[in-house]
Amino acid sequence: MNTKLLTTKETANILSVSEAFLERDRWAGAKIPFVKIGSRAIRYRLKDLEDYIEKHIAYSTSEGC
Repeated sequence: MNTKLLTTKETANILSVSEAFLERDRWAGAKIPFVKIGSRAIRYRLKDLEDYIEKHIAYSTSEGC
């Protein structure tokens, strides 16, 4: 398996959001999928981020996601 796992900081940089935004997302029900490793480590799969970005492409500000 060749799955690229990213830290919260790396993920925040890719999505141009804060680490706190990702923490709130996980707490509120995780619209952005993540992997929990052990009891504390959180990682994000690059493929999941690419899928998330693809699903949220909008062509008008009046469109809902």
